[in-house]
Amino acid sequence: MTTLDMAAVAISNGSVALGGRPVLRGIDLAVAPGDFIALMGANGSGKSTLVRALVGLRPLVAGEVRLFGTPLEQYDDWSRIGYVPQRATAAAGVPASVWEVVAAGRLTRRRLLRPLSRADRAAILDALEVVGLADRRRDAVSNLSGGQQQRVLIARALAGEPELFFLDEPTAGVDLPNQQVLADTLAQLKSRGATVVLVAHELGPLAPLVDRAVVLRDGRVVYDGAPLRDHEVHQPWFAEPHTHHHHHDAGTKQTDHVPHVGSPIDRPRGQNR
Repeated sequence: MTTLDMAAVAISNGSVALGGRPVLRGIDLAVAPGDFIALMGANGSGKSTLVRALVGLRPLVAGEVRLFGTPLEQYDDWSRIGYVPQRATAAAGVPASVWEVVAAGRLTRRRLLRPLSRADRAAILDALEVVGLADRRRDAVSNLSGGQQQRVLIARALAGEPELFFLDEPTAGVDLPNQQVLADTLAQLKSRGATVVLVAHELGPLAPLVDRAVVLRDGRVVYDGAPLRDHEVHQPWFAEPHTHHHHHDAGTKQTDHVPHVGSPIDRPRGQNR
């Protein structure tokens, strides 16, 4: 079997263009089951676009994405995938309780409109306990702080009991105490053997969890290797030719390409089980 077949998620020669402008160019990346990967880089480097491409929300103009060895356009086992987008708001303008939002994460596991089973309720409660919000389950999401709303979105993904998590800037705009709770939450996911792809401008309290750093610049992978400290990623000389960086021998990789996909994460999830 190839690396692409064995990876939880992989993209080969992947390129994305928005409005005719290249955003990702020749991306090669494979994430092994159980790995905790940090996608890093400056704003506008292509991190969020890459994650959206990996879950089928951003079509590729070249290359291929595979989830658990299956080409993305053929993949239909979405209960194995958890996606936490950049925070708009967990409430999204709709009055809803914490429990109701998290319960929506079970749609990958049950038919639409079917009553919650005992297993559904147990998974929802477990997800709320993992993020430390079981005592707030009856509260309106709109009454929570930004950091707490972010934890609700993570619980919603958790409720589906996925194996592979994508989290897009979960600590952005979140205060330090809530960042620490997020770190504790992700530590539990890691201890359960989950695969995590984390987009981060800075890691903060999440840094000890990271097994591998992948740094993007101008839509290309300029580093793929040992974890980096936040200040190293944003040095102006980082990953430039002839850089004498002390992580260099951990494996710096350069790439250049893009794939073709749909947006199955956005369609009603209850259809696939």
